[in-house]
Amino acid sequence: MKEFSLMLLSSLAATFSFAQTSADKVIQVKEVERIERTLSADDMEGRRVFTPGIEKAAAFIASEFKQTGLQTLNNGGTYLQSFSMVRPKFLGVNCSFDGATIDSRNVIVFTCQPELTINEHSGYETVTVAANDNIRSVVGKVLNGNKNYLVLVDTSFGHLFGNLTRMKSALFKTDKNVVFVLTTQKPTAYTITAKHEITEMKLANVVGVLTGKSKPNEYVIFSGHYDHLGINTRNMINNDSIYNGANDDAAGTTAVMMLAKYFKALNNNERTLIFAAFTAEEAGGFGATYFSKQFNPDEVKAMFNIEMIGTESKWGRNSAYITGYEKTDMGKILQGNLEGTGFNFYPDPYPDQQLFYRSDNATLARLGVPAHTISTSKMDSEPNYHKASDEIGTLDLDNMTMIIKAIALSSRGIVNGKETPSRVDTAGLK
Repeated sequence: MKEFSLMLLSSLAATFSFAQTSADKVIQVKEVERIERTLSADDMEGRRVFTPGIEKAAAFIASEFKQTGLQTLNNGGTYLQSFSMVRPKFLGVNCSFDGATIDSRNVIVFTCQPELTINEHSGYETVTVAANDNIRSVVGKVLNGNKNYLVLVDTSFGHLFGNLTRMKSALFKTDKNVVFVLTTQKPTAYTITAKHEITEMKLANVVGVLTGKSKPNEYVIFSGHYDHLGINTRNMINNDSIYNGANDDAAGTTAVMMLAKYFKALNNNERTLIFAAFTAEEAGGFGATYFSKQFNPDEVKAMFNIEMIGTESKWGRNSAYITGYEKTDMGKILQGNLEGTGFNFYPDPYPDQQLFYRSDNATLARLGVPAHTISTSKMDSEPNYHKASDEIGTLDLDNMTMIIKAIALSSRGIVNGKETPSRVDTAGLK
């Protein structure tokens, strides 16, 4: 038994040594800088959605995935996971409850139809938001409910009601409609007509795949968002109007691309690995939302979302934090695999900022997936956050490279199917 134990320890040590050596060979600062510099260059124009800049960034990521040797999702022949968004421009609305006219400012219509007319015979499900209800929860449920709804919102929410218009600036294409009315009435008869100018626009995630050897239907996702804020001439810094987004989130996207190279070179993943560069995170997380609907969440065993790892964490170099650390045991698994490396993963030190819900991990986490974001950003004192000054010159590329290596090494048990994080308890999520 003693001899067997020594052999086992020797084997484990050799495996770790091989993985670490491979990480050092593949994940090098020179390559990290090349990718980061390309994504955050001025000619990407800040990678804002619906601009030539983001299309150029997507083409670059796709070409890198092809060069790495990744497969396309579902063998679809393209790394671009395209989907449509609709931008409805409001033109007008008329509403009457039991013959009485409702002020148009108290009616907000979510629709992808240029002209909409409904009444009490249209089959809409009526939902009431009472004064003591959680309006955010109700709004989230009806907008994702795939039904036609008439939502009667108590007038005590008048100060929040107008915020709904921001949420309809871009919608997933659907034949379902949701009508919100700020009122204390519960009508027996109603008529609502609305007109919008509808513009359909295309967006695309960039997705590459390494099929698992023995567990192809178990998925591990590595992700980051490649969009940013584009060009803003109103808030220029030193006459610079391009929001390059070097840290947010060219850094995370660079990490995803480097991890793809690493695991392709290692060539021993038992589970299927998905490498996803999401679009439209800054616009509302639309890319991750669409992506999450293409998978059975029970088959997704872990998600490593990587966001803003280009600067030192509050603990200094060779460290990062994990949002929602307490919601699963994934953080403990990762740290356990880094024993002896000098690198540390910590729980999110900024719980008041609700970072777990503010990045692309949230969509899959709400489906029970152990989905977390890894970051180093000092969110209480990040001088370049959402500014034109977020450029490659502000990043610590050596430290960023070490973080990518740490993610590679810490994830190996999950990638190989030997470790599986606990699921997120969705009952307590927002």
